Amino acid sequence: MVKRTSNELQESRRRATKLMKRILAQFRTLMDEKLRPYAVTTAQIMLLSAIRNAPGSSGAQLARHCEVAPQSAQTLIERAEEAGWIVRGKDSVNDRIVTASLTPAGEELLKIADRLLRSIEAKLWQEIPPPAIDGLIEMLEKCLLNISGE
Repeated sequence: MVKRTSNELQESRRRATKLMKRILAQFRTLMDEKLRPYAVTTAQIMLLSAIRNAPGSSGAQLARHCEVAPQSAQTLIERAEEAGWIVRGKDSVNDRIVTASLTPAGEELLKIADRLLRSIEAKLWQEIPPPAIDGLIEMLEKCLLNISGE
């Protein structure tokens, strides 16, 4: 292993952080481009996925899942309803809680998005051996633990 100075180590860490950010940004850009013909965005797909995976979630919970502000989540919900991807109703126990569920059109859109996501992931990981991916996962989980305290 090559011994590094403190400055070299700091620069390597900074470069790794920047690369992670660039990968995520490029991934999101590619996903948005592939979704464009379906008149949907990555944020809208994230909303539909959250509704499917956690029915009865509050607007704030959906906002966190979609990585947007609560006001933006409300706009996403309204647009998804207008597009016919979700239907909203009252909770059966507490009528102050508004629930959302996917329509068949919303389910179909998620299937399309999943196929597009898998194609981008295949491109991302091409020529990367599985053991290297496993090592990366281990490192990223440690990094997440380091900054989140979870």
